[in-house]
Amino acid sequence: MVKHEEAILNRTFAALADPTRRALLARLAQHDELSVSALAQPFAMSLPAVMKHLDVLAEAGLVTRAKTGRTVACRLAAGPMEDAMQWLAHYQRFWSEQLDRLAAFVEEDACQPSPRPSPAVITLQASPSGGASTPRPRRSTPRGRNRRS
Repeated sequence: MVKHEEAILNRTFAALADPTRRALLARLAQHDELSVSALAQPFAMSLPAVMKHLDVLAEAGLVTRAKTGRTVACRLAAGPMEDAMQWLAHYQRFWSEQLDRLAAFVEEDACQPSPRPSPAVITLQASPSGGASTPRPRRSTPRGRNRRS
């Protein structure tokens, strides 16, 4: 049973992963029913390309199609999206708790003043490599214009 539900969820997220398919669903959400040609009208792609996107959406259960004569009408089917929202809500609770903990930690840390090292400590600290820092060697020629012209 779990594998079946997982497959449905996988198809739903795979269908929603494409921006064109999400745009098609958004158009269907604004209308009760649209013909395939009306649905494809604002997209800069061929009708067969739109049909392939609709096939993926229909296979995921997000769109239903009904043929009347020569016209195919599409409707939004929100059931699989509700299942996906329930799955996401479980993880939203988890991340909300984690982010609340992080916010509390940051606020707690921000309220406490950090101790500043004294100037003597700064000058006595070793370099990251463990050895004392060495001055840069002097250049053989002075900076500025070269005498050769």
